[in-house]
Amino acid sequence: MRILLTNDDGVYAPGLRALRSELKKLGDVTVVAPAGEQSAVGHSITLLTPLLVQEVLDENQQPMGFAVEGRPADCVKLALLELLKEPPDVVVSGLNAGSNAGINVLYSGTVAAAIEGAFFQKTSIAVSLEYTKPKPLDFPKAAGYARRVIEQILEQNQQPGALFNVNIPSLEKGAVRGIRVVPQNVAPYTETYDRRVDPRGRVYFWSGPDFGCPEPHPDTDVMALGEGFITVTPLQFNLTHTPLLDRMRAWKLDL
Repeated sequence: MRILLTNDDGVYAPGLRALRSELKKLGDVTVVAPAGEQSAVGHSITLLTPLLVQEVLDENQQPMGFAVEGRPADCVKLALLELLKEPPDVVVSGLNAGSNAGINVLYSGTVAAAIEGAFFQKTSIAVSLEYTKPKPLDFPKAAGYARRVIEQILEQNQQPGALFNVNIPSLEKGAVRGIRVVPQNVAPYTETYDRRVDPRGRVYFWSGPDFGCPEPHPDTDVMALGEGFITVTPLQFNLTHTPLLDRMRAWKLDL
């Protein structure tokens, strides 16, 4: 099996390295990932500047793949259209440092890279690790969980373009309680900004670190993740509001 591995934390991120090690148990892994940090860039792509590409080596000084001076979606586009000699059987994005559950999926570069793979009709899986404390994460252990989930997803003979979002709970909470297949939470999150004034008297803002969901809907990814379960959510990129579309046809809009 041929696996394309990418992320939004950068090609040198420990989460990507740990997941690559586990995915090599399933097949041939080629990395095409951003050269630097690209968290929360969503599905943006690069149009007005060149996409510089450099080959990168692993810890054993063996070819690992490519670093791209661009966004996660750029990496997947370039990989599938230019860099890979043969098309992959699956696109995996991760292992992200921080969960991508609930409405976070709309901001996530990790999920965007997986969506880009689904655009190209490849089975695509985004994988993220929740953290609750500012300390080194156990990426190797989490990558082992991720590999087992990915393996089981692929055993189901997915349709072309199948798209999945996987979140692993913080390992600081204790033993993982199992795996739950749940929908995406859409309850609103709380956000804060720290208002400051620079030495020249200009006002500026820092986005606060507390981005939480105080009232998550039951039986959703945010709730199950908080309860210590690995969550698996099937996604789609068709944003059409189909029920409203059907009603709108009776509006008879005109000029």
